[in-house]
Amino acid sequence: MNYSEYDIQYIKGVGEKRAKLFNKLGIYTLDNLIHYFPRKYEDWSKTTTVLDAPTDRPVFIKATMITPVKESMIRKGMTLYKCNFSDGQNVIHVTIFNNKYLAKALRTFDEYILYGKVEKSFTSAVMSSPQIEKADSAMGIHPIYSATGNLSAKAIAKVVASALDKVGHIEDTLDPAILEEYGLCSLDFAIREIHFPTCMDNVATARKRLIFEELLTLQLGLMLLKTKKATKNQLMLTEDYSNQFFNLLPFAPTGAQGRAISDCIRDMQSDTAMNRLIQGDVGSGKTAVAAGVIHTVVCNGYQAAMMAPTEILATQHYQSLSKLLANTHINAALLTGSTKPKEKREIKQALIDGEIDLIIGTHALIQNDVEFKNLALVVTDEQHRFGVEQRANLAMKGNNPHLLVMSATPIPRTLGLIIYGDLNISILDELPPGRQPIRTDFVNSSYHSRIYSFIKKEVDKGNQAYIVCSLVEEGESDLIPATEYAQKLQNNVFAGYRLGLLHGKMKPKDKDKVMNAFANGEIDVLVSTTVVEVGVDVPNATIMLIENAERFGLSQLHQLRGRVGRGNSQSYCILVSDSKSESAQERLKLMKSTSDGFEIADYDLKTRGPGDFFGKRQHGLPNLVIADMLEDMDTLTQCRDCAERMLAADPKLDKYPLLSAQITQMFRKADY
Repeated sequence: MNYSEYDIQYIKGVGEKRAKLFNKLGIYTLDNLIHYFPRKYEDWSKTTTVLDAPTDRPVFIKATMITPVKESMIRKGMTLYKCNFSDGQNVIHVTIFNNKYLAKALRTFDEYILYGKVEKSFTSAVMSSPQIEKADSAMGIHPIYSATGNLSAKAIAKVVASALDKVGHIEDTLDPAILEEYGLCSLDFAIREIHFPTCMDNVATARKRLIFEELLTLQLGLMLLKTKKATKNQLMLTEDYSNQFFNLLPFAPTGAQGRAISDCIRDMQSDTAMNRLIQGDVGSGKTAVAAGVIHTVVCNGYQAAMMAPTEILATQHYQSLSKLLANTHINAALLTGSTKPKEKREIKQALIDGEIDLIIGTHALIQNDVEFKNLALVVTDEQHRFGVEQRANLAMKGNNPHLLVMSATPIPRTLGLIIYGDLNISILDELPPGRQPIRTDFVNSSYHSRIYSFIKKEVDKGNQAYIVCSLVEEGESDLIPATEYAQKLQNNVFAGYRLGLLHGKMKPKDKDKVMNAFANGEIDVLVSTTVVEVGVDVPNATIMLIENAERFGLSQLHQLRGRVGRGNSQSYCILVSDSKSESAQERLKLMKSTSDGFEIADYDLKTRGPGDFFGKRQHGLPNLVIADMLEDMDTLTQCRDCAERMLAADPKLDKYPLLSAQITQMFRKADY
């Protein structure tokens, strides 16, 4: 039976109408249903007596019904049913509200399990609307599922039981050798025990198997994706010109920069086209790496293209790369939406003729009328700002050109292997010499007057400052929104100074106008929301003041801090927070103690989970049903090793057809 194609409505107890309720939970097929795992369990065998029952939480009491049900209508639409039970020592007075079906089903002298809170007085014990089940069928562990509307957890459990009866024995996806090596139970045992466990130890055994299976499926899928993307290299480089490039530089590259350039050139001299991520902390010199790779590509007779998410960043890259490649024969051009029509036409013709070696631009580069003579390298900046489709559109401009992606978001290596599983990774983990550390301070709001005075002194010296707030409009919380805060500062503290305002609800053109004015020194203090996190180099900006800093993730704070310290002057990051939370205080103290983005990312991963990192990727990974990226990191590592060995022995997974089907299903909805 193909579980993934068997419609949920045909399972006993469902039908067409009820199927719609299951659909709301994302359950459409039999396969979806048996992989809809309980969120918790209730062990109904752990009963207590009335005497020992606490009054602050629900308990299970095994008791015999000793009086018939008495019915009384207290008002229209509200009927009460009352009866008494005994646990053998004490009587429990039970009240049932508006449940005629349950009241009629109860039989005097039968034994039941009651689940609910016990209210006690000196003379009596009362339970209001407890769950009541026949003792002979209720004893044991009950699965509790996330429910919706008229579909209760109990109803879901009943349908799951019908489904498991229908499927019979569940065939295993893994061979016995793998199960033995990693100490895993069979898939049939895991699925049945995760839903209806005979003991809680079996839940742990089942979870171990199912988590392993899910993470292995993910790893295999990403590795197969990488193999699939590994197109034949039809633009092979014959010479490595990196030493000539290093001789052109006014500084010595770091070891990490040298290794990254070597990685790229080695890729481009191999049998398959390059598909590589350069991941580096703020200021680690990614642009110089891109320049080194571009230099070798052009010296081999090819063209290169670099795409940035905004016009300002594209212009900045054009200026930076023009400086780094100033003493070469490389002809570079800038193409954005603002480029004048006549100049656009000339640039497009020069690209076709091969007169332009390097083109830097925005989405304008992926327009249909932009063509190249021999494009061999595509570089994209700030990877999470581009969807896969946009990168693919640029890549289609050539004959399977090499792809180089640059990201300034430090991500723990293990997590990076997952998030960027379809790319090879080079990490820039050294900062170029001479870069001054940014002094970071953590204070409360009582320091505001001193901070403002300090900002004015810096501005009077010709420097600039950022002030970052977390909100834009009034009414979002008790925090002062950016618009109101900017106005207050302009009218009071910074009267006479040039203030600018930047927030996410502005039109792109207006944002660019403000950032250009700040970059050109026409604004002294820029009040902004986090839209400056990925921004322009402003060498004169020496202060980053972040209000309500506890509201940001550490990785986000680190990105914001990286907006300053771009010039030769000492720069400062001031974190303001009145939070009394110990975890918030600890996180902000860590920001003060280290400037290592990877250390910060590791801490963020351990304390906040991987959401911050996954959220930055436009094309999400497949949703995980039972595994947790944070809790199951050790299993993830095991699965990676297992996946590598499986694919080495069986590249197309011919021996694992069921696992192959699972991979296809998992990645079907992901934007790959």
